[in-house]
Amino acid sequence: MAVVHTPGERIAELRKTYSVSRETLAERSGLPVELIRTIEEDGHIPDLAPLIKISRALGVRLGTLLDDHEELGPVITRAGEAGAAPRFVTGLPGDAPNAAASSHNRPGLNFNALAADKGGRHMEPFIVDIQPEAEQEKSTHEGEEFIYVLSGKLSLEYGMDAHTLNQGDSVYYDSIVPHRVLSADTNPVRILAVIHTPA
Repeated sequence: MAVVHTPGERIAELRKTYSVSRETLAERSGLPVELIRTIEEDGHIPDLAPLIKISRALGVRLGTLLDDHEELGPVITRAGEAGAAPRFVTGLPGDAPNAAASSHNRPGLNFNALAADKGGRHMEPFIVDIQPEAEQEKSTHEGEEFIYVLSGKLSLEYGMDAHTLNQGDSVYYDSIVPHRVLSADTNPVRILAVIHTPA
């Protein structure tokens, strides 16, 4: 089985390749040095926005931080495979332990990549499992997002508005508006999320 590299490991590798210090990356991305350290060493990612800012600062696609290897042809993810290798977790409540741990049922938002091996892609499709205890700040970043609710009841906070989406509902929105997704009740939610960021 191929080794799955976390986004933090990819960032550290890219910094070393490009001879970029954490301090320089922090300055370029507008992120605190301590947050970059936490992402690299602990696997902690508060939400997608820091990854997008870091990829921009390093001059790479967001997908580069998620790839294991690049496939030029179609990438097929068979049923059940998406949940086999969570790429990262956000929304961990409190001082939750290492987000890079192997457990699937961490109390956050587990992002399972559907096309991490597709080279040159411009979309990032994920199956996201949202635990009811997940805590997530509103995020804002360039691009657009599409969400389809596979199961459960989703709460989408978008700007000053709040929307509830049920199984089978979908939404398409501009990511530059502050937003976050959470469980609307005490049950887990599973969504298909497709994120597009400008090249």
